[in-house]
Amino acid sequence: MRLSDNPAPPALSFVFPCLNEEQTLGTCIQQVKDSLEPTGIDYEIIIADNGSTDRSREIALSMGCRVVPVPIRGYGAALRGGIEASQAEYVMFADSDSTYLYADAAPLYQAAKKDNADMAIASRMIGRIEPGAMPPLHRWLGTPVLTTLINLLFHGKLSDCNSGFRCIRKTAFATWEIRSNGMEFASELLIKALKAGARSVEIPSGLRKGPEGRVAHLRTWRDGMRHLLFIFSEKPKLFEMIGFLTVLITTLLQVTAFCTGPISLGGFHIFDLHSKALLLLAGIFGAQFYLFSCMLFLQSKDRSLGITRKLINLDEGVLFFLLIATLGSCALLAGYITVRWSLSGFENLNLARDLLFWSHPLAISISFCVGLLGLHVLKKAQK
Repeated sequence: MRLSDNPAPPALSFVFPCLNEEQTLGTCIQQVKDSLEPTGIDYEIIIADNGSTDRSREIALSMGCRVVPVPIRGYGAALRGGIEASQAEYVMFADSDSTYLYADAAPLYQAAKKDNADMAIASRMIGRIEPGAMPPLHRWLGTPVLTTLINLLFHGKLSDCNSGFRCIRKTAFATWEIRSNGMEFASELLIKALKAGARSVEIPSGLRKGPEGRVAHLRTWRDGMRHLLFIFSEKPKLFEMIGFLTVLITTLLQVTAFCTGPISLGGFHIFDLHSKALLLLAGIFGAQFYLFSCMLFLQSKDRSLGITRKLINLDEGVLFFLLIATLGSCALLAGYITVRWSLSGFENLNLARDLLFWSHPLAISISFCVGLLGLHVLKKAQK
């Protein structure tokens, strides 16, 4: 471990995010030292303290570590603060809960140097996971699903997107513009690196069971949803195409069903009331997906379709008249149904087929109008 009065920057900074980790921090620090000391690597250990009220700071200082206070709460905020405080070529980090195999610190750094990688990941999924170290929900569902999504959407070859044991090149990290303060930092780091074409490498590592009685900072459903939302936020074009094609196809099929009426096709009876109702629901879902993509494009650098750009930049006057026209059309349809009902002596009506047909464009128009109102409010709030 480097001397504190050495003026030259170290080759490696190891960052521990820390919030009241006195139970495990000392063990983690010692294991990192035991891994790196024999290699002769010039390194330092930084404790990114996120407001600890226990003895974590004292333990870190007594073991020769540098403590960096990070006032903004959150796992991602703590790591960003620690990484930004480093001047080393490479920055490594891992949780300070004694669950990672810190003996792999040296192999992880050496893998990054050997492959000239911008990021090296200690994968738990291709290593050894001790019994009870990872909840079954995380091991067999959460991590595999999120990893597969990232690989599919961003052309990765990862095995463990949620590993919190990584080594990154400081200069590359600075270009990725990482913003997350919470647990989704892990997904953002991978996605931004993949989108930037960064060179990555994985080594097998593992996971140990944490000490008894320790309360984990991770919240399964909340943090899992945050990861999922961030993954989606970086792929607006996916929702744009799904939404646009769904609206287009369902509308064409609805028109076809109105023109042909119920037909038999290959032994299936289609284009009757149930088909039209399902097409209506699918069209509404498509409109919502498309509008979701429009909102994502507000903060994305990805290029959208021309029609999407026109909707995002739609003149407020045009939006006003579009809203009036939609509301007026709804009123006309309601008036038509009321008149037909009165003419029938307020008895049962048989207008379901016509009503489903006209409800399709009106429901989609209403979805678009309300969505565009929200979109323009968000645009004003960003200025």
